[in-house]
Amino acid sequence: MESSNQSANLDDDDNAITTIPSTVNAYLSPSYWDERFSKEEQYEWFKDYSHFRHLIQPHLTPHSSVLELGCGNSQMCEELHRDGAINITCIDLSTVAVERMRKRLLSQGLKDIKVLQADMIELPFKDECFDLVIEKGTMDVLFVDSGDPWNPRPETMSKVMATLKGVHRVLKADGTFISITFGQPHFRRPIFNAPEFSWSVEYATFGETFHYFVYVLKKVSLYESCFYFLMMIRKFLVFI
Repeated sequence: MESSNQSANLDDDDNAITTIPSTVNAYLSPSYWDERFSKEEQYEWFKDYSHFRHLIQPHLTPHSSVLELGCGNSQMCEELHRDGAINITCIDLSTVAVERMRKRLLSQGLKDIKVLQADMIELPFKDECFDLVIEKGTMDVLFVDSGDPWNPRPETMSKVMATLKGVHRVLKADGTFISITFGQPHFRRPIFNAPEFSWSVEYATFGETFHYFVYVLKKVSLYESCFYFLMMIRKFLVFI
């Protein structure tokens, strides 16, 4: 895992769950998630929305088209809807999670939130169709068997980069990707700052005894990207 003080299990102790895996590798198994979601009504990774709402709201408008990666049985889509977003699409790899989420939303009359079975590694959406893409703990699953956090396994990085390239592709020209994660900046920023991506990278934290990280990746135009690159070169030349 990415941190020495990170528990061997991704689950937050503040939540009561029904199916705790014997090893973290179980998180990579679709059958584990289907079994868990068949028994578990609701669970929040990394605290509920109220803990980081203030970090999300500046990037949310009533006109935002929002994609949530790995919705599971979280209540985040309902909270985003309460905050004014009406064009929300949720995806999850688990068909059980998708079916149960659809039923839950319909029971609340939230017919305008779309829930689809899909893999975040291969997003089935056209280019530049979302203003905001958000994930909470979903990408962390890709790192459970990454090996050395300073030099993750090629198999891990292949999945991570495929996910990020897909997110970058479906974001509109000025869209924003928000990643809520255990991953510390010295591990995540080099990945987010890969040359394939034209977005700025900022982050904030929340939590008391344990800090979680909220990365805000704002997609920029080619002109802005070149400008930032030239400014970085300038600073480097001044430094040397």
